[in-house]
Amino acid sequence: MTASTRSGKDLRKKVPRSSHAEFSADGRDVVEIIREQNASRIQELVPVRMSRMLHSPFSFYRGGAAFMAHDLATASPNIGAHVMSCGDAHIANFGFFASPERRQLFDVNDFDEAGFAPWEWDVKRMATSVVIAARDNGYTDEQGQDAAAAAVAGYRQTLRDLMDRSAIERYYLSVDIDALTAAASDDQPLQALIEKTAKQARKRTSARVVEKITATSADGELTIVPDPPTLIPARPELIRDFEGAFELYIASLRADAAALMSQFTVLDWALRVVGVGSVGTRCFIVLLGRDDGDGGTETLFLQVKEASESVLATHGNLGPSLLPPRSPSTGVQAWRVVAGQQTMQAQSDPFLGYVPTSHGKDFYWRQFRDMKGSVATEMLTLDQFQRYGVACAAVLARAHSQSPLADVAASYMGKGSGFDEAVSAFAVAYADQNEKDFAAAHAAVKRGTLPCAEDGV
Repeated sequence: MTASTRSGKDLRKKVPRSSHAEFSADGRDVVEIIREQNASRIQELVPVRMSRMLHSPFSFYRGGAAFMAHDLATASPNIGAHVMSCGDAHIANFGFFASPERRQLFDVNDFDEAGFAPWEWDVKRMATSVVIAARDNGYTDEQGQDAAAAAVAGYRQTLRDLMDRSAIERYYLSVDIDALTAAASDDQPLQALIEKTAKQARKRTSARVVEKITATSADGELTIVPDPPTLIPARPELIRDFEGAFELYIASLRADAAALMSQFTVLDWALRVVGVGSVGTRCFIVLLGRDDGDGGTETLFLQVKEASESVLATHGNLGPSLLPPRSPSTGVQAWRVVAGQQTMQAQSDPFLGYVPTSHGKDFYWRQFRDMKGSVATEMLTLDQFQRYGVACAAVLARAHSQSPLADVAASYMGKGSGFDEAVSAFAVAYADQNEKDFAAAHAAVKRGTLPCAEDGV
């Protein structure tokens, strides 16, 4: 028995596994948290953010990472073992993307809130998302709780299995589309859905985007064609601070990617309204081009996204302790996102980089639409939905296994189902809280306290 195994088991006395079922709201004002977050965003996009959040309780949950970080910090036990965490590990933040070798991988795919945090927080956010998505699908709470318990069990069992492997084996382990389809071989409709989703994702490439949203100007230059409200010309005041930023971004890349990117120049910028929780932050797509030597232009799209301070710090009370080691003195929030993605994903975008802080804001850069896609959970049967939750939980365990204290978490959870049952009970309780918060936000819109686009309520 290793020291970490002993410590994990000993921690059960201090923090009983059954205690993870506990949850109570401390009276925090969800509307005030929303207003606080909205204050630093592009104001004309704030109503769009509220519209998207208020589409459904699940959409609201997707945009509510700050509420849950607060609640987990104040009203949920943890054993003190921090790992590199996603910070927003709901099941819509898992999906397909291309590896540098052009394999389609399945993994966690959002790291805006990443940082070192209690491993339990990601597990509870994931489990709660299963219950809320189950309700969206019309399943009973018993069915949703069973699906959440199965997901947590999948996390627990996978993490225990991974701890029997060497650290190097864990580092190289990945889940690709072939592994997913093989696992679904006993369910032909599920296998077909995975294959269809992966096929659609393979079409989501930079080349396809160029065909759809660019045009040649009168002077022969490629430009981005606006498509409001999702694609908006970048106002000069929003992009003037990016003078020289492309060269600074290149300097953050590894040598081979830097050599490639140095052959391109920036042709055009546009503001892109993305996601749910990110709406209103400064997020751009950048069209790059190079002379292909035959009179044409080779193109590539990158995404440039604002990295604000993680909700794990602002509302989870973790402070600077959540930052990765060797953090730079500037661009630190963008670096946090980059380091989180590179640590947690089996393989990451080779063009993932960042720039120094400019006028108080940090930005990271990455490929845009590099064969990305996600499973539409509303299309799944109950059994398929449960299996998908387990698949998400397994890759979350793989991501956590890269951190040194993951073995403490594995030994703490143990072989029994006590932790699974406790967290699934928590998930139902928190899903109820999410509905109360959703109703409070709706009421604030009706009072005029929160702005919202007309089609959002």
